Amino acid sequence: MHVAVNLPNTEGAASPNAGQVEKKAGDSTRVDDAVKPQNSENVLKALADYLADDMMACNREIVARMQSDVPLIPQLAAHLVAAGGKRLRPLLVLAAARVAGYREHGDDMRHVGVAACVEFIHTATLLHDDVVDNSQLRRGLASANAVFGNKASVLVGDFLFARAFQILTADGSLPVMAILSAASATLAEGEVMQMTTQNDLTTTVDRYLQVIYGKTAALFAAACETGAVVAKADDQTREALRQYGANLGMAFQLVDDALDYAADQAVLGKTVGDDFYEGKVTLPVLAAYHAGDSDEQAFWTRTIENNEEQQDGDLERALGLIAKTNAIDVTMEKAREYAEAASAALDQVSKACLAANADMEPLRQLLKDVAIYTVDRAR
Repeated sequence: MHVAVNLPNTEGAASPNAGQVEKKAGDSTRVDDAVKPQNSENVLKALADYLADDMMACNREIVARMQSDVPLIPQLAAHLVAAGGKRLRPLLVLAAARVAGYREHGDDMRHVGVAACVEFIHTATLLHDDVVDNSQLRRGLASANAVFGNKASVLVGDFLFARAFQILTADGSLPVMAILSAASATLAEGEVMQMTTQNDLTTTVDRYLQVIYGKTAALFAAACETGAVVAKADDQTREALRQYGANLGMAFQLVDDALDYAADQAVLGKTVGDDFYEGKVTLPVLAAYHAGDSDEQAFWTRTIENNEEQQDGDLERALGLIAKTNAIDVTMEKAREYAEAASAALDQVSKACLAANADMEPLRQLLKDVAIYTVDRAR
């Protein structure tokens, strides 16, 4: 059964009943029936190639804004840049702006500044999250907190948040500020919600989905919506792109949670089993727990709710129980539902917008491919 997630109102503070991540029957071809890319990793490259000029400008903006007279800040920032990353969130800003008809005037590259702002917000949350989770790997390299320490990571994260809002102030758009400030608050709320559900196997699937909306999908939604706002899109197109981002973000995090129990660590770029060791309650764990017998449920209670009692070999048993109960399949099916909803949302871009920006149709199709990629990735 598809469980809808309440979306906050992006014009202000989070409101749990302001809308839903959902799709209507018949809105779109199923992802399973779509033409699947031969190599899922190539989909984002194709999107980046299509937006190459915009992304080059965005990367220049990111590097320039990371500079500081305090040497540790650019050093730590350079470590993050060297670790690579998909740059998916700024790509979504740029793509949404172009699909919605953004055309720069002279040196006006507002969409680039907003894209850099979104990347800074995302990077700041990564720095803080790695400290909270005591993560030692990020994108296959030692995490910033492992190299520079927790204090430096937290403070540089604060610096990046400040830089993000300097960019917003320079842009001067109150709607863009409202969307991204609300998303930033929701990101923090999502992380706090995750902390309160940690070690708690009474967490419902609805609650879990609210957590992943808050910690991940909210920024995806904001990235796409701000792109539409910068392009001065009509309300229908703006909402369609927001829904695309929200559903894509939900699918992306669901796959992330599945990969923590099913990925090749060398490919994933972070330690497999981190969620298990930290006692995080994710859909693979909930699915395995509820499908298990009393002995298996007792195992999950000991290792998740009382995770300080974990023993050698527990991760291996957890992986076995997740495989036995098809918990990864359950999680991936939920991710596919959200990916389908993302694809369907792009079909709701207004006819007026599509007619005025017919040359952007290949880009809209690439965004549909990104939804397919989300449930087909290995990291």
